[in-house]
Amino acid sequence: VVIQECHVQNTAREYAKLYAAEAEPLEGFGEVPEIIPIFLIHRPANNIPYATVEEELVGEFVKYSVKDGKEVNFLRRDSEAGQKCCTFQHWVYEKTNGSLLVTDLQGVGMKLTDVGIATLAKGYKGFKGNCSFSFIEQFRALHQCNEYCEMLGLKSLRTTHQKQRKATSTKSKNLPNSSTVKKMVPKKAREPRDFISSEH
Repeated sequence: VVIQECHVQNTAREYAKLYAAEAEPLEGFGEVPEIIPIFLIHRPANNIPYATVEEELVGEFVKYSVKDGKEVNFLRRDSEAGQKCCTFQHWVYEKTNGSLLVTDLQGVGMKLTDVGIATLAKGYKGFKGNCSFSFIEQFRALHQCNEYCEMLGLKSLRTTHQKQRKATSTKSKNLPNSSTVKKMVPKKAREPRDFISSEH
């Protein structure tokens, strides 16, 4: 568990560095969120021989993004740090073609820790996150672009999501009536896919 925690946070940190390199030179963008490094230590004399160590963050601890998309966090929506965290999520989502999302962003000011990463079920370039891929779907449906998304030239997810929904509803109009569909599609194929664990 601690090895995975280090792997996830330090991977997210590398994405944050790339984000900073692109965002900081933009006029008016200002400071960017930083994910602090986390280190694995081995303590052979201890009953629990492995632990993680990181910089202590002093100040008000705020959750800027949430894991499941159900919680509304006004500090996230209204603060500069919160908006830049949401832009960071959007930037990563776009750079990975919707295959990876840094989530559960939290910390003090612009310094973040204990983050999560969601990937598609198959992972992304050999990396699998520690959060359910459903977080990616929720982010795509709920994200609202802000001025920092616009400064980076990120594409609106709302427009893309609405187009996908419109295409789906258009296709369903062309399908035969429901009694024909029931005959053609086995019941098992219509059941929700519950075989993907939220631990991915």
